[in-house]
Amino acid sequence: MLVLAFDTATPAVTAALHDGERVLAESTTIDARRHGELLVPTIERVLTESGAALRDVTAIVAGSGPGPYTGLRVGLMTAQGLATTLAVPAYGICTLDAVAYGSGLGEPFLAATDARRKEVFWARYQDMRTRIDGPFVDRPADVPVEGLPVVGAGAALYPDVLGGHDAPPYPYAGALAALAAERLAAGVPLDPPRPIYLRRPDAVVPGAPKRVTA
Repeated sequence: MLVLAFDTATPAVTAALHDGERVLAESTTIDARRHGELLVPTIERVLTESGAALRDVTAIVAGSGPGPYTGLRVGLMTAQGLATTLAVPAYGICTLDAVAYGSGLGEPFLAATDARRKEVFWARYQDMRTRIDGPFVDRPADVPVEGLPVVGAGAALYPDVLGGHDAPPYPYAGALAALAAERLAAGVPLDPPRPIYLRRPDAVVPGAPKRVTA
């Protein structure tokens, strides 16, 4: 097993390689505006650092969101393209699941990422591996925290409302790759690399021009 995982659903452009036992290499750049420019060089970097070739990869895993439309599409389209080129399977894992897994928590908690527009994407977890509700998009004040710890960059942005917890803020690809490898080894079915959209994109197709009358 050699899993190449990456996520572009948050400001973290992150990639990692996992051999089924450990993360061989991981690279992350925090830049919300350059997903398209950064992802391929980031993938090349982890391949070089691990000493692996792209042809050695046996599975591709991409974070499937929720996240901003443009960044999310970069990762998912790259996953589909690489999978076709290499003739290997491609999978998608909820980005919040990677945040949750990276927390290492064994108790109930929430994971939240920045959804912009003064909102957060969030989901509820029984433990680091088990999502029991969500994902959703809400204003921070409408998230039912109920005294639970909240992990992720969404919590860090709104500490007065969501509290927060000392855990990695982003869905780092090392956690995404480890979670995927664990599920694949256990025979747990993984979803295809399809985006999780919880609202419409900001960009819309313009309507027909209005008729001008004298």
